[in-house]
Amino acid sequence: MRMLALILLLTTWSSAALAGLTEQQLGELALAPAPRAQVPMALGFKDTEGNDKSLGEAVGGRPTLLLPVDFTCSQICGPALTIIAGALKQTGLEAGRDYSLVVFGIDSRDDAIAARRFVQGQVAGPGVSVLIGSGAAIEQLTTAIGYRFQTDGQNDAVAHPAAFVTLTRDGQVSHAFSSLGLQPFDLRLGLLEAGRGTIGGLGGRIALLCYGFDAVHGVYTTQVAFALKLGCSFTFALLVAAIVMMCRRSGRGVVA
Repeated sequence: MRMLALILLLTTWSSAALAGLTEQQLGELALAPAPRAQVPMALGFKDTEGNDKSLGEAVGGRPTLLLPVDFTCSQICGPALTIIAGALKQTGLEAGRDYSLVVFGIDSRDDAIAARRFVQGQVAGPGVSVLIGSGAAIEQLTTAIGYRFQTDGQNDAVAHPAAFVTLTRDGQVSHAFSSLGLQPFDLRLGLLEAGRGTIGGLGGRIALLCYGFDAVHGVYTTQVAFALKLGCSFTFALLVAAIVMMCRRSGRGVVA
């Protein structure tokens, strides 16, 4: 559950923000969800059309990819959204049916125009929500998922981790991922696990048994020992069955 400060390797900030923030402030940037972290589902936001929308409504009772972004950041947040949107298309899962995508702005100064411009042509449709919140709402949500960023008001810039979390249907943080080093297979497994076996079919559940989550790097890794044990057990069972069948045939041949 805990994505440690190693995510700083994938932290994004503009050169202006780097100049305006102290080394200590930059050192505090991280995505580190507490064990069993829970997001406030009743928390209120606005969508890009100005309508009220709670976080729970955006989640919609589905496993969710919750992505914090700076709507005016084109250097890293834009490419990160492109990577995530492409990876989601390759998961074989369908937004609005298998999962929800919730993109929320971390800078309360950004408006709906900035939000629409940011996501234009990349994510849209059923199961996708782009949310704009007050400073208080943003602070509550980012605190809940352990997302720590710094605003440099002097240079009008935000320094923040390039990362996101997956949520279960009831809003519990499942895992944290890097936005930039994302692989479609890892994202698929993350959503399947957030869905706790209720999406993706039998193949997905079997895959989850064979893979483990590396909390430091935010990816799924093959559990070689488990796979070898499973394979050995299966082979042993086949050998035993074959020996029993041969013994039975041999016995019938002697009686004849």
